[in-house]
Amino acid sequence: MVSSFHLRVSALVLMSSLTLALSGCKVYTFSGASIDPKAHTIQVDNFDNKAQFVNPSLAPQLLQAVEKKIVSQTRLSQVTTGNADYEVGGYISSYGVSTSGISNQQASSSRLVATFHLIFHNHLDPTGKTVAPADFEDDVTSAVDFSAQQSFSAVEQQLLTQIVTNMSNDIFNRLFSNW
Repeated sequence: MVSSFHLRVSALVLMSSLTLALSGCKVYTFSGASIDPKAHTIQVDNFDNKAQFVNPSLAPQLLQAVEKKIVSQTRLSQVTTGNADYEVGGYISSYGVSTSGISNQQASSSRLVATFHLIFHNHLDPTGKTVAPADFEDDVTSAVDFSAQQSFSAVEQQLLTQIVTNMSNDIFNRLFSNW
């Protein structure tokens, strides 16, 4: 039979091991974000819409979702003027609908695809030798299928909500998850 003393000692050893494992140069949060301990501020610039087909709601909704996710899931403070440790920007580069499935020689499903060109600047360490990534640019794409029997205008707002959610999650993961 295991005594309560041995259980306490085992728990203490486990907690100590976990603390040591997580106490390297990275700071981890329960959201999975990995942020340089020296970073305290972030600036999120306005997102432009440079797509050939423009949905005027997409860029502001995406900006709001990304800001909300950063504020709620990191310890970074958002600033609107220069001198931020990190700076995030970018633009919608494409937004459009295409056929994604054919049945009996007719379109059976359509797909809304949106791409965001993400631009990240690490003002603490542009080369990325610390935890945070080096300065980078990357495309983040999200696609949502819908029935070709539905008109795009009838389902666009619902699809846009899903696109914004998917893209904001992908942008956050690209910024703060070193996977």
